[in-house]
Amino acid sequence: MTILVTGATGTVGSHVVEHLIKRGADVRALVRDPSKAKLPAGVTAVQGDLLDVDAMRNVLSGVSTLFLLNAVVPDEVTQALIALNLAREAGIERIVYLSVIHSDLYVNVPHFAGKFGVERMIEAMGFNATVLRPAYFMNNDFMVKDVVRDYGIYPMPIGAKGLAMIDAADLGEIAALELIRREQAETPLPFDRINLVGPETLTGSDVAAIWSDVLGRQINYGGDDTAAFEQNLRQKHVPGWMAFDMRLMCERFLSVGMVPDAGDVDRLTALLGRPLRSYRAFAAQAAATA
Repeated sequence: MTILVTGATGTVGSHVVEHLIKRGADVRALVRDPSKAKLPAGVTAVQGDLLDVDAMRNVLSGVSTLFLLNAVVPDEVTQALIALNLAREAGIERIVYLSVIHSDLYVNVPHFAGKFGVERMIEAMGFNATVLRPAYFMNNDFMVKDVVRDYGIYPMPIGAKGLAMIDAADLGEIAALELIRREQAETPLPFDRINLVGPETLTGSDVAAIWSDVLGRQINYGGDDTAAFEQNLRQKHVPGWMAFDMRLMCERFLSVGMVPDAGDVDRLTALLGRPLRSYRAFAAQAAATA
């Protein structure tokens, strides 16, 4: 019984692998170059690419459960559908797919709409799967900590509706627990969706106030200018298509937010057996990092 983890060396995948190994799972990690992959002892690194059909056939042979994570790239949907069709060909019935919260509401945002399409394909193909729908990763804000510290501004245009930000380590542990639950079930479990959220729903002003407390001085929210946000990303050499995608996402932050459903926080807290990590804990750690 083997679990294949795609995206195994990334922000989320590395946590998934770590927690699977801690729980004694047989883990196979899909990587582009096994010689460069930094993986825990006991993990089997396998070389492949989600667009390389021949390589993926070899990688999927003998796998019982698949963790499917696709990066935000122009051909994300193609990668996912190839992987799903090859998984079905290999007889794999147990899948955990990393989607995004409100994929059905952020209908004009390319990578949200793409993930929602993959969700529907998983269901239509009859897979016994869990779709994990995480909210915004608080870890993304590590990239703006220097702006917060040096200029006194929290620059992410996240608005006033609120985002239930989740920590990537919590996400990785929940994903690992769900993979093991499916892997160890005597028969494949029914299709399910789980929202992955943090313990509180925060606005831009809320986040600025947390940084103010952590740093001991006033930090202001930079406002809701999504056009300026897009241009700033482009100046940092983010591809134009991705910068525009991120702008559209932020516009949905402003109009819809990322608000959990009733019971989401309690469900995840019970699953982990501990509280979810708070944004304040993240900010304190980020502030202490040079």
